[in-house]
Amino acid sequence: MGASETGRRSGLSSREAGERLRSDGPNLLPARPPVALWRRVAGQLRDPLIIVLLVAATLTAVTGDWADMAVIMLVIVVNTSVGVVQEVRADRAITALTELTAPVARVVRDGAQRQIPAADVVTGDVLVLAEGDIVPADARVEEAAALLVDESALTGESVPVDKDPGEKVSAGTVVARGRGLAEVTATGSASAAGRIAALMEKGSGLTPLQRRLMGVGRLLAGVTVFLCVVVGALGLVRGQPVELMVVTAISLVVAAVPESLPAVVTLSLALGARRMAARQALVRRLHAVETLGSVTVLATDKTGTLTEGRMVVRHLWTPTAEATLTGTGYDPAGRIEGGPPAAFTDLLTAAALCNDARLLEDEDGRWQALGDPTEAALLAAAAKAGLGPADLHERYDRLAERPFDSVRKRMSTLHARPGGGAVVICKGAPESLLRPPVLAGDPAAHLRAAEQAERFARAGYRVLAVARADLAAVPREVPEEGLDLLGLVAIVDPPRQAAAGAVAACRRAGIKPVLITGDHPGTARAIATELGIIGPDAPVADCRELPVRAGAAVYARATPEQKLDLIEGMRADGDVVAMTGDGVNDGPALRRADIGVAMGRRGTEVARQAADLVLADDDLDTVVAAVEEGRRVYANIRRFLVYGLSGGAAEIAVMLLGPLFGLALPLLPAQILWINLLTHGLPGVALGGEPADPALMDRPPRPPDQSILRAGLWQRVVRIAVVLTAVTLGVAVWALHTGRPWQSMAFFALGATQLGVALGSRARPGSTANLMLPLAVAGALVLQLAGLYVPLLRELLSTEPLAAADLLIVAALSFLGYAAARLDRFLHREPVPPARPELTATSAGHSAE
Repeated sequence: MGASETGRRSGLSSREAGERLRSDGPNLLPARPPVALWRRVAGQLRDPLIIVLLVAATLTAVTGDWADMAVIMLVIVVNTSVGVVQEVRADRAITALTELTAPVARVVRDGAQRQIPAADVVTGDVLVLAEGDIVPADARVEEAAALLVDESALTGESVPVDKDPGEKVSAGTVVARGRGLAEVTATGSASAAGRIAALMEKGSGLTPLQRRLMGVGRLLAGVTVFLCVVVGALGLVRGQPVELMVVTAISLVVAAVPESLPAVVTLSLALGARRMAARQALVRRLHAVETLGSVTVLATDKTGTLTEGRMVVRHLWTPTAEATLTGTGYDPAGRIEGGPPAAFTDLLTAAALCNDARLLEDEDGRWQALGDPTEAALLAAAAKAGLGPADLHERYDRLAERPFDSVRKRMSTLHARPGGGAVVICKGAPESLLRPPVLAGDPAAHLRAAEQAERFARAGYRVLAVARADLAAVPREVPEEGLDLLGLVAIVDPPRQAAAGAVAACRRAGIKPVLITGDHPGTARAIATELGIIGPDAPVADCRELPVRAGAAVYARATPEQKLDLIEGMRADGDVVAMTGDGVNDGPALRRADIGVAMGRRGTEVARQAADLVLADDDLDTVVAAVEEGRRVYANIRRFLVYGLSGGAAEIAVMLLGPLFGLALPLLPAQILWINLLTHGLPGVALGGEPADPALMDRPPRPPDQSILRAGLWQRVVRIAVVLTAVTLGVAVWALHTGRPWQSMAFFALGATQLGVALGSRARPGSTANLMLPLAVAGALVLQLAGLYVPLLRELLSTEPLAAADLLIVAALSFLGYAAARLDRFLHREPVPPARPELTATSAGHSAE
């Protein structure tokens, strides 16, 4: 703005601005305070399984078993460290992504324009707004010249909004076109963005996995303590020493608790986070990886999430021809299909001339819009017909213009014709242009154009009509009557290329996609139908009509508060909800969902800070990959539970049943702890790295309220434990009756057979996937043999070396552990949860089309 314009308003004085800054505080959104290291550590130690391990470590210390206590404490320290490191690393990466919403602002102070940090803007400041500026605070427009503001980050509305004097502009929105002066009315937390940020105080609570593991921890603690009391009592009844039976009972408690489970969970989540980081997905909390595997509903925003967030011309219509345009974004590459390009030359020439936008190619070769996105789309369409804006403006020099305003709903420009005279071009909303006296000519043609414009609008397009008139002489003013209709242009914010595939993948996986947007119901319906979220006849819930209908797949005109209510309603119905979004208006819902997923490149800072997962490349396919990763993690945790609990159950069963077969004390406490250390150690942790089942994403998600021990898991534990117990007792009884070192043979049989179960639990036996598992089993077997043949360990464990023949017999029998695990996997087919009826119905509807 020039001095004459800014001089109308002197703005605040520097002294006034300084006083208001001190009293009101800086113009910053409320930031979450940094989490202290001790709080991060305490959060990790509150894990229910870690609590069980802390109790087990205390019991081993009471018995003087410092070696086993050290191992348990090592597991706790490693698990806690990995979790804390991941949180700190993610927070640092988010900080690196962070950019101030408006790093600088132009204001009028002391009667002159000056540039100041956006944080120093105060109430009463006069903002100087120009094309491309980010509005630094809420303000009331005082002066406007064709001022057009992109509010998509705040409202979800994909089409920029005209702003006239007296109307409000909000912090975080972008000036798409024009210029203006605005007086600041609210800053920081009092602004619209600040009020939305305040809705994010409430988090989502425990994740599904944490709730399930808490239940497992309670169950394990209760059952093992009860059974070990029984073992101790029976030993005392048989006359065993009190001290020995107390130590034995405590050892069984430690053995029965799968202390590797936290390490397995952490390793699986960390591997998942690393795989996702390689795909440009930043995991802020480790448990977010598994939570995606539990998701039953994927709620998503529209603008910038399902769509590109960039306007594209899709259809052209003239009274004599129609065509469809290909291409994406503002890239001028593309074709005109369905009609001869020459038939649309006049229409696209006029659209490119009556235009104030520009297209710029950045360093990465991506085309960006400077100005109104709708006008930028018209330039890209003209380029696809070989019409360059620079050449057109050189041939048709602009002489005058009448800017767009919300009353006329059209824009007109006057240009000099190469052969003399002038040409006037007008573009605008069909209802403002397709009527006399603006248009001259055949009324029937105008009626056909109006009907076509209505069809485009119902299909979710933004429609512009374009007209022109050739003048013999240059008029004093830009005329807007007696024009000839050139045609219609249908513009849309198109779906992302990956969005349809992501929605289809979610449906195959039994996840219900739900669209929640602040945009127009017609636009929401068009995008949702094209992506397969709903069928062509499905209803769309308009959130302006109260009460909002629950259970819909598409919600339009939703405010941030309504988005929050919808997410909470879905969770109250028992769904595990993932919410994806990029705008300020998505922040509260991202925070409240079971897992929030934000776009990293286009997303706002509010969205990124509220999310558990940030997609650095804005690729929605990464969400589907994350769901698969979460399901893999959960499958591996169940795999370990079958292995670890069956081994612990077998150890307790051997101690309970052994005396019935003449084995007074089948295993000593040290032997139990040694077996437990080897089998639940590296082999158990290595199970967390098993690859995913190829059919994992073709099954519906597990019911949110289903225990981790359900779906046949505890039956598998019992079946495998029976085999382990039978092999161990069989070997011990045979050795007892043949004069062999029966306790040492039982010791080796129980450990080796459990290691056989570990190998049999592989997802892909014989493959090179997860070579850590066979290596870990081999290492554990060597240490098990060392317990029989290394003098120091023999003395510690009270074992005897076995003859070669005896060793081979036990080794051969331990193969039954591998066979049992493989046969059980073959016999046990995990029940497939029923698919959601609405998914089946919609899929059938789309296939019928």
